[in-house]
Amino acid sequence: MRRICAAVFAGAAVLAVLCASAGAQTYPNRPVRMVLTFGAPGGAPDTIARTLGPELSKLWSQQVVIDPRPGGGGMLATDIVSKATPDGYTIILVSPSHVINPALHSKMPFDAVKDFVAITQVAEVPNILTVHPAVQARSVKELVALAKAKPGALAYASSGVGSSQHLAGELFREMAGINIVHVPYKTGAAANLDLIAGRVQVGFASTTSVPHIRAGKLVALGVTSAKRTGALPEVPTVSESGLPKYEAAAWYGVLAPARTPVAIVKQLHADIRKASHAPELVQIQKQLMIEPTFSASPAEFDAFLARERRKWGEIVRKSGAKID
Repeated sequence: MRRICAAVFAGAAVLAVLCASAGAQTYPNRPVRMVLTFGAPGGAPDTIARTLGPELSKLWSQQVVIDPRPGGGGMLATDIVSKATPDGYTIILVSPSHVINPALHSKMPFDAVKDFVAITQVAEVPNILTVHPAVQARSVKELVALAKAKPGALAYASSGVGSSQHLAGELFREMAGINIVHVPYKTGAAANLDLIAGRVQVGFASTTSVPHIRAGKLVALGVTSAKRTGALPEVPTVSESGLPKYEAAAWYGVLAPARTPVAIVKQLHADIRKASHAPELVQIQKQLMIEPTFSASPAEFDAFLARERRKWGEIVRKSGAKID
């Protein structure tokens, strides 16, 4: 009798392993939805999603549906995904707004930590410290000296309160010990237009400003990432050109709803990394100053998110920025 029971239990264990293996092998067996928090055509999130999506589709033999849901500084899309079925068929591409929003809002419809599981970082995009050509500064040191000589006289544009551009400016202001005025716009494009027109003097511009820099309509003083970018190799980092240890690049990464099975989280991590190495994808992204950047594991990306929450939460508190 004992032998029969042992055989039954052993058979059940083998069956469980086989079923789990079969489940892992069949994911995904239908389209996967990638939700975007920001989806302006030609912007970094749109470009990342629309270059990564087709490569994942090839790998999975399943369609990846790109679903932009802009609104609420990224919170509309994030709320949708927080309530999605945790089965791997709904994922989200997030940016620094994911770690900034909890510091900006007193009430949120989801928990930015508990309602999600980290998959991997996929890209880093530096902002570019730029000035209007009429500004008498051609380096970070000269800009800091000018701001100290004329407190409150310089204004910097951003794509909105709590945006990566806004907080890049606040970090710069604090580390440099200067008084410059923040002027928020509804979009980065609107901020660029006023910067080009000279209505504001300084900007922490997105990659869309590169053509204006090359045309001489804007002057680039430094990139906000830790390393120079291949798209503008002649432009130093802010850190190396006058403000040591300054770093404020925008980043993008993939999350899934909390309680997504561990096996699917691991597969998403591995497959997204593999798809992101496609030569055509890398070439397109780098032309737009998008640097493919990956996490060694979901746990590494989770730890990165925790550091970013602490860093930008402190900057938000010091700036006094609040949306509600």
